[in-house]
Amino acid sequence: MDIGDAPDPNQLPLDFEGDFFGTYAEDELEWPAEFDDGEAMGDALTDEEHLDDDGAHDEWEPPLVPSDNAHEGDDEHNDAQDQHTPDAQEPDPHHRVEQRLRDHEQVPIVVHYPDQRAGQPINPTKQLSNATYHAQLNGSGTDNIYAPFTSKLDWEMARWAKLRGPSSTAFSELVSIEGLSDTLGLSFKNSRELNKIIDNELPGRPKFKREQIVIADEAFDVYYRDIIECIAALFGDPNFADFLVFVPERHHADEDETVRLYHEMHTGKWWWNTQKSLDRENPGATIIPVIISSDKTQVTLFRNKTAYPVYMTIGNIPKEIRRKPLRQAHVLLAYLPTTRLEHVTNKASRRRMLANLYHACVGRVLAPLAAAGINGVNMRSGNGAMHRCHPLFACFVGDYPEQVLATGVKTMQCPNCDVPSDELGLAAGAANYQPRNLDAVLDALSALDEGGLAFVRACTEAGIKPIIHPYWEGLPFVNIFESITPDVLHQLYQGLVKHLLAWLSEACGSAEIDARCRRLPPNHHIRHFMKGITTLSRLSGTEHSQICHFLLGIIIDIKLPNNMSSSRLLCAVRGLMDFLYLAQYLCHSSETLTFLDAALDLFHDNKEIFVDLGIRNSFNLPKLHFALHYAHTIRMYGTTDNYNTEYTEHLHIDLAKDAYRSTNHKNEFAQMTTWLERREKNFRHEKYVQWRLAGTAHHPHHHPRPPEMSFCRTQTMTKHPSVKAVTMDKIVNEYGATYFRKSLTRYIAKASLPINTAITPRQLEDRAGDVYLPFQTLPVFHKVKWVSVDVRGQGNPQVTLDSVHARPGRSRPFTSDSVSSQFNTAFINDGTGGPLSIKGYRIGQVRVMFSIPPKALSTLFPPTFWPPKHLAYVEWFTALHAPDRNHGLRKVSRVIKNGERLASIIPISNIHRSAHLIPHFGPNAPREWSSANVLDECRTFFVNPYLDRHSFVTLR
Repeated sequence: MDIGDAPDPNQLPLDFEGDFFGTYAEDELEWPAEFDDGEAMGDALTDEEHLDDDGAHDEWEPPLVPSDNAHEGDDEHNDAQDQHTPDAQEPDPHHRVEQRLRDHEQVPIVVHYPDQRAGQPINPTKQLSNATYHAQLNGSGTDNIYAPFTSKLDWEMARWAKLRGPSSTAFSELVSIEGLSDTLGLSFKNSRELNKIIDNELPGRPKFKREQIVIADEAFDVYYRDIIECIAALFGDPNFADFLVFVPERHHADEDETVRLYHEMHTGKWWWNTQKSLDRENPGATIIPVIISSDKTQVTLFRNKTAYPVYMTIGNIPKEIRRKPLRQAHVLLAYLPTTRLEHVTNKASRRRMLANLYHACVGRVLAPLAAAGINGVNMRSGNGAMHRCHPLFACFVGDYPEQVLATGVKTMQCPNCDVPSDELGLAAGAANYQPRNLDAVLDALSALDEGGLAFVRACTEAGIKPIIHPYWEGLPFVNIFESITPDVLHQLYQGLVKHLLAWLSEACGSAEIDARCRRLPPNHHIRHFMKGITTLSRLSGTEHSQICHFLLGIIIDIKLPNNMSSSRLLCAVRGLMDFLYLAQYLCHSSETLTFLDAALDLFHDNKEIFVDLGIRNSFNLPKLHFALHYAHTIRMYGTTDNYNTEYTEHLHIDLAKDAYRSTNHKNEFAQMTTWLERREKNFRHEKYVQWRLAGTAHHPHHHPRPPEMSFCRTQTMTKHPSVKAVTMDKIVNEYGATYFRKSLTRYIAKASLPINTAITPRQLEDRAGDVYLPFQTLPVFHKVKWVSVDVRGQGNPQVTLDSVHARPGRSRPFTSDSVSSQFNTAFINDGTGGPLSIKGYRIGQVRVMFSIPPKALSTLFPPTFWPPKHLAYVEWFTALHAPDRNHGLRKVSRVIKNGERLASIIPISNIHRSAHLIPHFGPNAPREWSSANVLDECRTFFVNPYLDRHSFVTLR
């Protein structure tokens, strides 16, 4: 480790503005973005120069502030803290853009649609959805809330049986136990009787129907629902009533309305433009954007049994609700035939038949949208207001094979534009492409009446396959090529990232990459691949996402063949990683979309490194090309989380796989649809019962706002310590807090001083030497965590977003059961950190978190000072370097003075979040390093900006 100059014993401590190491609310310590510290340290500074340059900043011993308990009701103290402002600094363009996003997340500048009739109810009379449901129930005239079930216990047993219970046979055997049904007062004695009650007496979503589609003289079964009724069920769901959006809006981040914001679907251009087109013939319409998704999935582990579900949701429901399967904002619209037509031996004929079968089935399901989209249909929203709704096909969500099938283009072509197949790998400025011409395609499809040969030739000239009446041909206001949306899961994680891993393995060597993966320090957001990542097969999207958290950091300084420079490789990987994270922003502005395109350009500008290494000959990948369309699609339909296939992948579990398991595997689709109908009826009745129990309280309508971009979360500690009494010796030896006693006495000595008292380091050491600690053990906590806050009031459950661990290892008789020690690093606020600046934040390694025994407080501290309940001993790292111009990561190293690590006692409330440090491996990772000891063995580190969106906004 580097050793700095010895401190001057007569040097006065540094003055810090604000309440250094105080207690701050989350909104006062917003997570900052990067700042340009190039004036303080240049890229060319060595580690030694860095320590010398800011060594004075590492010798401080922080001023103290008391705990909130000592100032309850003290308005003067609270006002002083609220008025504190960090040092002003000129933000760079990235900071200004992020600042605008954050400033207008609560109240953006909204431009309303000019025609006030749009989206308005057509009838002032309201009829609540739950009231309508109540009238449809048998026995609704009684006072029984749980009707048609006789009691709460009767209903809860039925609900458990259908949503959580065992198989029908096992449940029948349970309730048929002699006396059980009578003792519990159940209205059913077996599964058959329960099913009869649900089928005949509970209203629900539309029923499935079976229809045969004939293709080439062969009949195929399709199970589907009436799409208009399904849309009405979603539009009228009482759980969504307070959140529905009825009209398009333009959101801006500035008063001059020059910076456009895109988030929910109604903030995109498609809804606004379509509303204008529709209002020319039918003013006062309420548009319902219909989002369709199809994806074939395997429902068994063996036997290769598949299902082909089609899902539907509507853009009026906020994306925060749509993305949660438990909120039931998606409807299973149909099961398509899964035949492979293996009896058709000619492959070209088989492909044409499968495409025509798909379009014939989907066309039958979506046919009602043609008339309803033009003429409108009266529907009641969940709050009972009647609207003239125009359901319009807006987006198609699917992976690349589904996109090709839906649009009718050929494989290795873009479903969105007419780019030649040999130009798929070019950047935006180099590729020659235009959006596909829908009019030309429709003209080609109309050539069907001229005969088969003329039809095939016309379709070939238009750039599509000869499909007989594709399902989108007659739908109003639909351009299927524009409706194809980005697919983050399959295009980025399962596509580009998968390719990138293979390229890096070949360029850098699988053994070296795997060795570096095994030596990464632990962190809440980092999954350890202890066997490496290059030998893994059949990786999921989640696993690819986990690899992206550290992929760029582990290839820094890695040795390339022929000693080739790694600068272009780092820039290419950085560009792809930045694009990946920017593409998943919950809210974009017209400015951040330029960053999205710039990140992709960075990859294209440096991708030739893979050609020079002999790994690729070209980059003609449809998934890479489609990345060029992301910015345009976000402007049209809102951010990518409006149409992510990851959500429908989750639906496969509930609506396909579980449904199949409930059958006897004979004529399974008829049984699956019945099982789903009963399940939905139970969910609907549960909402009704909750409404009856809660009463008809009025809830205010939630006005749509941009998603929360300030990363609101709450720091929490366990109520009781992990270990009630840890001796000082164990804290030093097992927790590695070498200078714990010295740091604690210094903390206590400083707390005993009158406020604003100046004292030299030597004087502080003398006072600390006189402090007597009246205890031999301390209660110790092993974890601090941060949990989410439901800022929108949408009933989101509390989840853990981040955590920091500080615990020693535990030995077990079997090596596999032993637990390694874990002392995480974290970002710590010194009291001067601003909302968009790294200034005021330092990285420290948390060694021990503890509390001072209450009985000792009056002995150690003056009555005017009450210490925070939870304290931490941390070892400090240097201030962050400026980002490297190739990989963009910032460098830090431990602060060493006179051979000792600089350490301090701080309030845990100042630990802002975890930090992940990637070791500076050099050309080859030292084999003596391990995940457990790398923080102690390594000399310098790079701060990882790819842990999550939070860290990416801060450090990129």
